[in-house]
Amino acid sequence: MKNEIEKIIMMVQEGKIDAEKASELISVLTQKDAGSTSPAKAVNYSDKTLKVRIVSEENDNVNVNIPIKLVKVLLLAGHNIATSIPQSEKYVKDINIDLIMDAIDNELAGQLVDVKSANGDMVSVTIE
Repeated sequence: MKNEIEKIIMMVQEGKIDAEKASELISVLTQKDAGSTSPAKAVNYSDKTLKVRIVSEENDNVNVNIPIKLVKVLLLAGHNIATSIPQSEKYVKDINIDLIMDAIDNELAGQLVDVKSANGDMVSVTIE
């Protein structure tokens, strides 16, 4: 199921589908997989951490680790703040927060976002 969700996330990043359609697809996948135990649920999900890594060619690097228990509140607030700051807006404008929230609600673990810009800037969001 993880590979299918990663494909859905990639389709959103490429603009092939919107967040609402992605959410529907992820819901269908998780309902379909409800009968089996996934490796992501073997460890208590609330003990995991959301990790955001931004590596800039100008060395404006960011490393943020947020316990999953606090993610929803902090992610929304932080994204709203980051989009209003001109220096950071370019790094977060294409990150779909709703898709990340759906992934958290469905206890998805692993790489959620992996973006590399033409000038070498990289953004990575994972749940570990």
